[in-house]
Amino acid sequence: MSALTTSELTAIYTDLHAHPELGFAEHRTARIVADRLRGWGYDVHEGIGGTGVAGVLANGAGPRVLLRADMDGLPVAERTGLPYASTQVTTAADGQETGVMHACGHDVHVTCLLGAAAELAARRDAWSGTLLLVFQPAEELGNGARAMLDDGLYATVGGAPDVVLGQHVMPTPAGVVSVTPGVAMSATDSLRITLHGRGGHGSMPETTVDPVLMAAATVQRLQGVVSREIAASDSAVVTVGAIHAGTQPNIIPDRAELLVNVRTFTEPVRDRVLGAIRRIVEAEAVASGASEAPEVETITTFAAMVNDPVATERTRPVLAAALEGQRGLIESAGGRPAVLTLPPMAASEDVGELATDAGAPLVYWFLGGFDPARFAGVDLTAGRLPEGVASNHSPFFAPEPEPTLDLGVATLVAAAQEWLD
Repeated sequence: MSALTTSELTAIYTDLHAHPELGFAEHRTARIVADRLRGWGYDVHEGIGGTGVAGVLANGAGPRVLLRADMDGLPVAERTGLPYASTQVTTAADGQETGVMHACGHDVHVTCLLGAAAELAARRDAWSGTLLLVFQPAEELGNGARAMLDDGLYATVGGAPDVVLGQHVMPTPAGVVSVTPGVAMSATDSLRITLHGRGGHGSMPETTVDPVLMAAATVQRLQGVVSREIAASDSAVVTVGAIHAGTQPNIIPDRAELLVNVRTFTEPVRDRVLGAIRRIVEAEAVASGASEAPEVETITTFAAMVNDPVATERTRPVLAAALEGQRGLIESAGGRPAVLTLPPMAASEDVGELATDAGAPLVYWFLGGFDPARFAGVDLTAGRLPEGVASNHSPFFAPEPEPTLDLGVATLVAAAQEWLD
Protein backbone atom coordinates (compact mmCIF):
# COMPACT_ATOMS: atom_id res chain seq x y z
CA MET A 1 0.00 0.00 0.00
CA SER A 2 1.28 3.48 -0.84
CA ALA A 3 0.17 7.10 -0.92
CA LEU A 4 -1.64 8.43 -3.97
CA THR A 5 0.52 10.13 -6.56
CA THR A 6 -0.21 13.62 -7.87
CA SER A 7 -1.60 12.17 -11.09
CA GLU A 8 -3.85 9.78 -9.16
CA LEU A 9 -5.17 12.62 -7.01
CA THR A 10 -5.82 14.71 -10.11
CA ALA A 11 -7.68 11.85 -11.78
CA ILE A 12 -9.95 11.44 -8.75
CA TYR A 13 -10.54 15.17 -8.56
CA THR A 14 -11.39 15.71 -12.22
CA ASP A 15 -13.78 12.75 -12.15
CA LEU A 16 -15.57 14.09 -9.07
CA HIS A 17 -15.66 17.58 -10.55
CA ALA A 18 -17.27 16.31 -13.74
CA HIS A 19 -19.92 14.34 -11.81
CA PRO A 20 -21.26 16.54 -8.99
CA GLU A 21 -24.36 15.58 -7.02
CA LEU A 22 -26.69 17.68 -4.89
CA GLY A 23 -27.15 17.26 -1.14
CA PHE A 24 -28.48 13.85 -0.03
CA ALA A 25 -28.09 12.60 -3.62
CA GLU A 26 -24.32 11.94 -3.49
CA HIS A 27 -24.73 8.25 -4.36
CA ARG A 28 -21.94 7.97 -6.95
CA THR A 29 -19.51 9.97 -4.82
CA ALA A 30 -20.30 7.87 -1.76
CA ARG A 31 -19.66 4.63 -3.68
CA ILE A 32 -16.28 5.89 -4.88
CA VAL A 33 -15.33 6.89 -1.33
CA ALA A 34 -16.49 3.60 0.21
CA ASP A 35 -14.69 1.46 -2.38
CA ARG A 36 -11.44 3.37 -1.94
CA LEU A 37 -11.52 3.18 1.85
CA ARG A 38 -12.21 -0.57 1.84
CA GLY A 39 -9.24 -1.08 -0.45
CA TRP A 40 -7.00 0.61 2.12
CA GLY A 41 -8.23 -1.50 5.04
CA TYR A 42 -10.78 0.83 6.64
CA ASP A 43 -13.98 -0.43 8.21
CA VAL A 44 -16.60 1.32 6.12
CA HIS A 45 -20.12 2.36 7.10
CA GLU A 46 -22.41 3.64 4.37
CA GLY A 47 -25.80 5.34 4.25
CA ILE A 48 -25.36 7.31 7.48
CA GLY A 49 -27.77 10.23 7.44
CA GLY A 50 -28.81 9.26 3.92
CA THR A 51 -25.64 9.21 1.85
CA GLY A 52 -22.91 9.80 4.43
CA VAL A 53 -19.88 7.51 4.61
CA ALA A 54 -17.59 6.87 7.58
CA GLY A 55 -14.30 5.01 7.53
CA VAL A 56 -12.65 3.70 10.70
CA LEU A 57 -9.01 2.65 10.98
CA ALA A 58 -8.06 1.39 14.44
CA ASN A 59 -4.31 1.25 14.99
CA GLY A 60 -3.67 0.50 18.64
CA ALA A 61 -4.30 2.57 21.73
CA GLY A 62 -4.55 6.33 21.49
CA PRO A 63 -6.82 9.27 20.66
CA ARG A 64 -9.77 9.14 18.31
CA VAL A 65 -9.22 11.74 15.57
CA LEU A 66 -11.97 12.72 13.14
CA LEU A 67 -11.20 14.16 9.70
CA ARG A 68 -14.19 15.46 7.75
CA ALA A 69 -14.93 16.30 4.11
CA ASP A 70 -18.25 17.40 2.58
CA MET A 71 -19.39 15.81 -0.70
CA ASP A 72 -22.28 17.78 -2.22
CA GLY A 73 -22.35 20.13 -5.17
CA LEU A 74 -24.53 23.16 -5.89
CA PRO A 75 -27.43 23.89 -8.28
CA VAL A 76 -25.16 26.01 -10.49
CA ALA A 77 -24.53 25.60 -14.22
CA GLU A 78 -20.75 25.54 -14.70
CA ARG A 79 -19.13 28.14 -16.96
CA THR A 80 -15.42 27.52 -16.34
CA GLY A 81 -14.72 26.07 -19.77
CA LEU A 82 -12.48 23.42 -18.21
CA PRO A 83 -12.03 20.16 -20.13
CA TYR A 84 -13.48 18.34 -17.10
CA ALA A 85 -16.30 20.84 -16.48
CA SER A 86 -19.60 19.47 -15.25
CA THR A 87 -22.42 19.09 -17.74
CA GLN A 88 -24.71 17.45 -15.19
CA VAL A 89 -28.36 18.49 -15.11
CA THR A 90 -30.87 17.39 -12.50
CA THR A 91 -34.22 18.30 -10.99
CA ALA A 92 -33.87 20.27 -7.77
CA ALA A 93 -36.12 19.96 -4.72
CA ASP A 94 -38.36 22.76 -6.03
CA GLY A 95 -39.05 20.77 -9.20
CA GLN A 96 -36.95 23.05 -11.43
CA GLU A 97 -34.32 21.67 -13.79
CA THR A 98 -30.85 22.93 -12.91
CA GLY A 99 -27.23 22.46 -13.76
CA VAL A 100 -25.03 20.98 -11.03
CA MET A 101 -21.48 22.05 -10.22
CA HIS A 102 -18.84 21.67 -7.54
CA ALA A 103 -18.82 25.45 -7.16
CA CYS A 104 -17.59 25.37 -3.56
CA GLY A 105 -14.69 22.95 -3.83
CA HIS A 106 -16.18 19.92 -2.13
CA ASP A 107 -14.54 17.82 -4.85
CA VAL A 108 -11.21 19.15 -3.56
CA HIS A 109 -12.19 18.25 0.00
CA VAL A 110 -13.14 14.66 -0.88
CA THR A 111 -10.00 14.13 -2.96
CA CYS A 112 -7.70 15.49 -0.26
CA LEU A 113 -9.29 13.36 2.45
CA LEU A 114 -8.99 10.27 0.26
CA GLY A 115 -5.34 11.14 -0.29
CA ALA A 116 -4.83 11.54 3.45
CA ALA A 117 -6.67 8.25 4.07
CA ALA A 118 -4.29 6.41 1.76
CA GLU A 119 -1.17 8.01 3.24
CA LEU A 120 -2.15 7.45 6.87
CA ALA A 121 -3.08 3.83 6.14
CA ALA A 122 0.33 3.33 4.50
CA ARG A 123 2.15 4.89 7.47
CA ARG A 124 0.57 3.05 10.39
CA ASP A 125 3.98 2.59 11.98
CA ALA A 126 4.12 6.39 12.48
CA TRP A 127 1.00 6.76 14.64
CA SER A 128 -1.25 5.07 17.16
CA GLY A 129 -4.95 5.61 17.82
CA THR A 130 -8.13 5.52 15.77
CA LEU A 131 -8.88 7.47 12.61
CA LEU A 132 -12.49 8.41 11.95
CA LEU A 133 -12.99 9.69 8.40
CA VAL A 134 -16.37 11.33 7.79
CA PHE A 135 -17.56 12.08 4.26
CA GLN A 136 -20.61 14.21 4.89
CA PRO A 137 -23.61 14.89 2.65
CA ALA A 138 -25.58 18.10 2.26
CA GLU A 139 -23.31 20.71 3.80
CA GLU A 140 -24.77 23.24 1.39
CA LEU A 141 -28.23 22.51 2.78
CA GLY A 142 -26.96 23.10 6.30
CA ASN A 143 -28.26 19.82 7.74
CA GLY A 144 -25.91 17.10 6.54
CA ALA A 145 -23.87 16.90 9.74
CA ARG A 146 -27.03 16.87 11.82
CA ALA A 147 -28.49 14.09 9.67
CA MET A 148 -25.44 11.90 10.27
CA LEU A 149 -25.45 12.61 14.00
CA ASP A 150 -29.17 11.92 14.34
CA ASP A 151 -28.63 8.64 12.47
CA GLY A 152 -26.20 7.49 15.16
CA LEU A 153 -22.86 8.38 13.59
CA TYR A 154 -20.80 8.07 16.75
CA ALA A 155 -22.46 4.86 17.91
CA THR A 156 -21.84 3.41 14.44
CA VAL A 157 -18.11 4.19 14.46
CA GLY A 158 -17.56 3.03 18.03
CA GLY A 159 -17.56 6.32 19.92
CA ALA A 160 -17.10 10.05 19.69
CA PRO A 161 -13.81 11.64 18.61
CA ASP A 162 -11.35 13.51 20.81
CA VAL A 163 -10.85 16.21 18.16
CA VAL A 164 -12.51 17.22 14.87
CA LEU A 165 -10.30 18.44 12.01
CA GLY A 166 -11.15 19.71 8.55
CA GLN A 167 -10.36 22.18 5.80
CA HIS A 168 -12.04 24.19 3.04
CA VAL A 169 -10.51 25.34 -0.24
CA MET A 170 -10.74 29.09 -0.80
CA PRO A 171 -9.90 31.68 -3.48
CA THR A 172 -6.51 32.44 -1.92
CA PRO A 173 -3.03 31.54 -3.19
CA ALA A 174 -1.89 27.92 -3.24
CA GLY A 175 0.64 27.53 -0.44
CA VAL A 176 -1.29 29.78 1.95
CA VAL A 177 -3.36 28.36 4.80
CA SER A 178 -5.43 30.49 7.16
CA VAL A 179 -6.71 29.34 10.53
CA THR A 180 -8.58 31.60 12.95
CA PRO A 181 -8.97 30.81 16.67
CA GLY A 182 -12.41 31.45 18.16
CA VAL A 183 -15.28 32.47 15.88
CA ALA A 184 -14.08 31.74 12.35
CA MET A 185 -17.35 31.62 10.38
CA SER A 186 -20.73 33.17 10.94
CA ALA A 187 -24.01 31.74 12.09
CA THR A 188 -26.62 31.52 9.36
CA ASP A 189 -30.40 31.62 9.21
CA SER A 190 -32.33 31.10 5.98
CA LEU A 191 -35.96 32.21 5.98
CA ARG A 192 -38.96 31.78 3.71
CA ILE A 193 -41.31 34.77 4.04
CA THR A 194 -44.79 34.51 2.53
CA LEU A 195 -46.71 37.76 2.08
CA HIS A 196 -50.47 37.44 1.60
CA GLY A 197 -52.39 39.93 -0.55
CA ARG A 198 -55.64 39.88 -2.47
CA GLY A 199 -55.38 39.09 -6.17
CA GLY A 200 -57.27 40.63 -9.04
CA HIS A 201 -57.14 42.21 -12.48
CA GLY A 202 -54.20 44.46 -13.28
CA SER A 203 -56.60 47.13 -14.56
CA MET A 204 -58.35 47.39 -11.18
CA PRO A 205 -55.62 47.58 -8.54
CA GLU A 206 -57.97 49.39 -6.16
CA THR A 207 -59.82 46.09 -5.64
CA THR A 208 -56.66 44.26 -4.63
CA VAL A 209 -53.91 44.18 -2.03
CA ASP A 210 -50.80 43.91 -4.18
CA PRO A 211 -48.25 41.48 -2.63
CA VAL A 212 -45.65 42.42 -5.26
CA LEU A 213 -45.62 46.01 -4.06
CA MET A 214 -45.62 44.73 -0.49
CA ALA A 215 -42.61 42.53 -1.29
CA ALA A 216 -40.76 45.42 -2.97
CA ALA A 217 -41.29 47.66 0.04
CA THR A 218 -40.19 44.87 2.37
CA VAL A 219 -36.97 44.20 0.43
CA GLN A 220 -36.05 47.87 0.46
CA ARG A 221 -36.77 48.23 4.16
CA LEU A 222 -34.77 45.10 5.04
CA GLN A 223 -31.65 46.75 3.64
CA GLY A 224 -31.81 49.19 6.53
CA VAL A 225 -31.52 46.52 9.23
CA VAL A 226 -27.73 46.27 9.08
CA SER A 227 -27.04 49.90 8.20
CA ARG A 228 -29.37 51.43 10.80
CA GLU A 229 -29.94 48.88 13.56
CA ILE A 230 -26.55 47.18 13.98
CA ALA A 231 -23.63 48.99 15.58
CA ALA A 232 -20.61 49.74 13.43
CA SER A 233 -18.51 47.63 15.81
CA ASP A 234 -20.70 44.58 15.10
CA SER A 235 -21.24 42.74 11.84
CA ALA A 236 -24.17 41.20 10.01
CA VAL A 237 -25.37 40.45 6.48
CA VAL A 238 -28.99 40.34 5.28
CA THR A 239 -29.55 39.06 1.75
CA VAL A 240 -32.82 38.65 -0.13
CA GLY A 241 -31.81 35.94 -2.56
CA ALA A 242 -35.10 35.28 -4.33
CA ILE A 243 -38.55 36.76 -4.94
CA HIS A 244 -41.39 34.67 -6.35
CA ALA A 245 -44.76 36.20 -7.26
CA GLY A 246 -47.28 36.07 -10.06
CA THR A 247 -47.45 34.46 -13.49
CA GLN A 248 -48.90 37.10 -15.87
CA PRO A 249 -48.33 40.84 -16.41
CA ASN A 250 -52.04 41.72 -16.10
CA ILE A 251 -52.83 39.62 -13.03
CA ILE A 252 -52.11 40.83 -9.52
CA PRO A 253 -51.29 37.67 -7.53
CA ASP A 254 -52.53 36.85 -4.07
CA ARG A 255 -49.14 36.10 -2.54
CA ALA A 256 -45.41 36.75 -2.82
CA GLU A 257 -42.53 34.77 -1.40
CA LEU A 258 -39.13 36.06 -0.29
CA LEU A 259 -36.12 33.89 0.48
CA VAL A 260 -33.85 35.66 2.95
CA ASN A 261 -30.43 34.75 4.32
CA VAL A 262 -28.91 36.20 7.50
CA ARG A 263 -25.28 35.97 8.67
CA THR A 264 -24.20 37.02 12.17
CA PHE A 265 -21.32 36.34 14.55
CA THR A 266 -22.86 36.76 18.03
CA GLU A 267 -26.16 35.70 19.55
CA PRO A 268 -27.25 39.23 20.59
CA VAL A 269 -26.78 40.53 17.04
CA ARG A 270 -28.45 37.43 15.62
CA ASP A 271 -31.49 37.95 17.86
CA ARG A 272 -31.68 41.62 16.95
CA VAL A 273 -31.50 41.04 13.20
CA LEU A 274 -34.08 38.24 13.19
CA GLY A 275 -36.38 40.31 15.39
CA ALA A 276 -36.05 43.31 13.08
CA ILE A 277 -36.86 41.20 10.03
CA ARG A 278 -40.03 39.86 11.60
CA ARG A 279 -41.05 43.35 12.78
CA ILE A 280 -40.56 44.86 9.32
CA VAL A 281 -42.37 42.05 7.52
CA GLU A 282 -45.38 42.29 9.82
CA ALA A 283 -45.46 46.10 9.68
CA GLU A 284 -45.31 46.22 5.87
CA ALA A 285 -48.22 43.79 5.71
CA VAL A 286 -50.26 46.07 7.97
CA ALA A 287 -49.22 49.16 5.99
CA SER A 288 -50.38 47.44 2.78
CA GLY A 289 -53.77 46.57 4.24
CA ALA A 290 -53.23 42.80 4.14
CA SER A 291 -56.04 40.91 5.82
CA GLU A 292 -53.80 37.93 6.58
CA ALA A 293 -50.58 38.06 8.58
CA PRO A 294 -47.35 37.09 6.81
CA GLU A 295 -45.62 33.79 7.51
CA VAL A 296 -41.94 33.64 8.47
CA GLU A 297 -40.55 30.12 8.24
CA THR A 298 -37.00 29.06 9.12
CA ILE A 299 -35.55 26.86 6.38
CA THR A 300 -32.09 26.25 7.82
CA THR A 301 -30.20 27.51 10.82
CA PHE A 302 -26.91 26.68 12.45
CA ALA A 303 -24.53 28.34 14.84
CA ALA A 304 -21.30 30.19 14.22
CA MET A 305 -18.32 27.93 13.59
CA VAL A 306 -15.89 28.29 16.50
CA ASN A 307 -12.33 26.97 16.45
CA ASP A 308 -11.10 25.91 19.85
CA PRO A 309 -8.31 28.43 20.64
CA VAL A 310 -6.03 25.97 22.45
CA ALA A 311 -6.44 23.24 19.85
CA THR A 312 -5.92 25.78 17.06
CA GLU A 313 -2.63 26.99 18.51
CA ARG A 314 -1.50 23.37 18.91
CA THR A 315 -2.31 22.61 15.27
CA ARG A 316 -0.98 25.81 13.66
CA PRO A 317 2.75 24.86 13.86
CA VAL A 318 2.21 21.49 12.20
CA LEU A 319 0.26 23.14 9.37
CA ALA A 320 3.19 25.51 8.90
CA ALA A 321 5.64 22.58 8.98
CA ALA A 322 3.57 20.70 6.40
CA LEU A 323 3.72 23.69 4.04
CA GLU A 324 7.46 24.07 4.63
CA GLY A 325 7.82 20.41 3.72
CA GLN A 326 6.21 21.25 0.39
CA ARG A 327 8.19 24.46 -0.15
CA GLY A 328 9.68 23.27 -3.42
CA LEU A 329 6.24 22.43 -4.82
CA ILE A 330 4.83 25.77 -3.67
CA GLU A 331 7.71 27.82 -5.05
CA SER A 332 7.53 26.00 -8.38
CA ALA A 333 3.92 27.24 -8.57
CA GLY A 334 5.11 30.79 -7.89
CA GLY A 335 4.08 31.03 -4.24
CA ARG A 336 5.49 31.02 -0.74
CA PRO A 337 4.32 28.90 2.21
CA ALA A 338 2.43 30.87 4.86
CA VAL A 339 -0.04 30.27 7.68
CA LEU A 340 -2.18 33.34 8.31
CA THR A 341 -4.86 34.44 10.74
CA LEU A 342 -7.61 36.14 8.73
CA PRO A 343 -10.71 37.90 10.11
CA PRO A 344 -13.85 35.78 10.64
CA MET A 345 -15.76 35.06 7.44
CA ALA A 346 -19.46 35.69 6.86
CA ALA A 347 -19.73 32.28 5.19
CA SER A 348 -21.13 29.42 7.27
CA GLU A 349 -20.38 25.74 7.89
CA ASP A 350 -22.08 22.90 9.77
CA VAL A 351 -18.84 21.03 10.62
CA GLY A 352 -19.05 22.52 14.13
CA GLU A 353 -22.00 20.26 14.93
CA LEU A 354 -19.71 17.23 14.73
CA ALA A 355 -17.49 18.76 17.41
CA THR A 356 -20.29 20.11 19.60
CA ASP A 357 -22.09 16.76 19.76
CA ALA A 358 -18.83 15.03 20.69
CA GLY A 359 -17.82 17.64 23.26
CA ALA A 360 -14.54 17.83 21.33
CA PRO A 361 -12.42 20.75 20.11
CA LEU A 362 -12.69 21.82 16.48
CA VAL A 363 -9.85 23.00 14.24
CA TYR A 364 -10.94 24.02 10.74
CA TRP A 365 -8.64 25.83 8.35
CA PHE A 366 -8.81 27.36 4.88
CA LEU A 367 -6.63 26.03 2.07
CA GLY A 368 -5.49 28.31 -0.73
CA GLY A 369 -6.30 26.83 -4.11
CA PHE A 370 -5.45 29.35 -6.83
CA ASP A 371 -2.49 30.52 -8.89
CA PRO A 372 -0.29 32.64 -6.57
CA ALA A 373 0.72 34.91 -9.48
CA ARG A 374 -2.82 36.26 -9.61
CA PHE A 375 -2.48 37.59 -6.05
CA ALA A 376 0.61 39.74 -6.55
CA GLY A 377 0.14 42.89 -4.47
CA VAL A 378 -3.23 41.74 -3.08
CA ASP A 379 -3.93 42.24 0.65
CA LEU A 380 -5.61 38.96 1.64
CA THR A 381 -7.03 40.53 4.81
CA ALA A 382 -9.10 43.01 2.75
CA GLY A 383 -11.44 40.32 1.45
CA ARG A 384 -11.25 41.44 -2.20
CA LEU A 385 -10.43 39.08 -5.04
CA PRO A 386 -8.07 39.90 -7.91
CA GLU A 387 -9.31 40.00 -11.49
CA GLY A 388 -9.92 36.52 -12.89
CA VAL A 389 -10.33 34.75 -9.54
CA ALA A 390 -13.91 33.65 -8.85
CA SER A 391 -15.40 33.23 -5.40
CA ASN A 392 -17.00 30.10 -4.03
CA HIS A 393 -20.49 29.49 -5.45
CA SER A 394 -19.59 31.22 -8.71
CA PRO A 395 -20.12 29.32 -12.00
CA PHE A 396 -16.47 30.22 -12.72
CA PHE A 397 -15.01 28.78 -9.47
CA ALA A 398 -12.00 26.69 -10.55
CA PRO A 399 -9.24 25.80 -8.07
CA GLU A 400 -5.91 24.68 -9.51
CA PRO A 401 -5.58 20.91 -8.98
CA GLU A 402 -1.80 21.22 -8.69
CA PRO A 403 -0.36 21.96 -6.17
CA THR A 404 -3.64 22.36 -4.22
CA LEU A 405 -4.42 18.65 -3.88
CA ASP A 406 -0.94 17.67 -2.68
CA LEU A 407 -0.95 20.54 -0.19
CA GLY A 408 -4.41 19.61 1.06
CA VAL A 409 -3.31 16.03 1.67
CA ALA A 410 -0.15 17.21 3.45
CA THR A 411 -2.03 19.50 5.86
CA LEU A 412 -4.63 16.85 6.74
CA VAL A 413 -1.96 14.21 7.37
CA ALA A 414 0.17 16.54 9.47
CA ALA A 415 -2.78 17.68 11.59
CA ALA A 416 -3.99 14.12 12.11
CA GLN A 417 -0.57 12.89 13.17
CA GLU A 418 -0.22 15.76 15.63
CA TRP A 419 -3.34 14.58 17.45
CA LEU A 420 -2.68 10.85 17.17
CA ASP A 421 -0.11 9.20 19.43
